[in-house]
Amino acid sequence: MPVPAEPAQHAPHGSLPTGGRVHPMTRWGTPVMHRPQQAVTAYDADLRALAADMVATMYAADGVGLAACQIGVDLAVFVFDCPDESGERTVGVVCNPELTLPEGRDRQLDDSEEGCLSFPGAFVECARPDVATVTGTGLDGEPVTFSGDGLLARCLQHETDHTRGTVFGDRLPTKLRKKLQKQHDRLAEDYPADWPVGEE
Repeated sequence: MPVPAEPAQHAPHGSLPTGGRVHPMTRWGTPVMHRPQQAVTAYDADLRALAADMVATMYAADGVGLAACQIGVDLAVFVFDCPDESGERTVGVVCNPELTLPEGRDRQLDDSEEGCLSFPGAFVECARPDVATVTGTGLDGEPVTFSGDGLLARCLQHETDHTRGTVFGDRLPTKLRKKLQKQHDRLAEDYPADWPVGEE
């Protein structure tokens, strides 16, 4: 997910790992982006190093969320630093995410624009529920829960989708997908193959 803000930061399960290195962004069409990711089973130094690299890459790309598959790693984990409707930023790491969305009369759709760092430069409207809750585990295997509205709700859904091999383009009707493709192609020169390496 692209785009961020700068107000208060909420870290209910601790701050994001630091000290990682920036990786090139894996793009749509790469097989790892389009299959369910392997479950996290080892909560060790390798996982923490991966998360730190994901955080560094997310910030270098000016994103608000990033899944492991977006740096080519087949593992069900994502990191995020994203504002909600009020502008408060929430940060976190979620392994093996499970998504809960409202149903029935509680379900309201938000058709704001959405983009993806793995299909950079392009944004179109994508209807999603306006609130979301994700549960999973943190870097030490402890249970974590994150809930939010606004862009945070969209981010939690978008990144959980990545761990299941779904890109948001899969959720679009043909007309909007073509519009997305045109935008992406028009800006392709701005995002070389090693992007966002060198951007930080």
